[in-house]
Amino acid sequence: MAGSQVSNTIRTLRFHAEEMTQLELAKRVGVSRQTIVAIEKAKYSPSLDLAFRIARTFGKPLEEVFIYEAPPQTN
Repeated sequence: MAGSQVSNTIRTLRFHAEEMTQLELAKRVGVSRQTIVAIEKAKYSPSLDLAFRIARTFGKPLEEVFIYEAPPQTN
């Protein structure tokens, strides 16, 4: 799966959620602020469990928060 990328809309969702801070989101989902920073910057892909907790915090389906971009097919 080299080259695959998981992007997200967390920063935008936080802004629309009364400018929720990274720390507030981290506390709500049970991780450190540094974990939220890494996820937002697409430097870390969350576990499926954490991804669902983040999506649920914003009241959004998983696919509105996280976007999987598959690498191009080479044959």
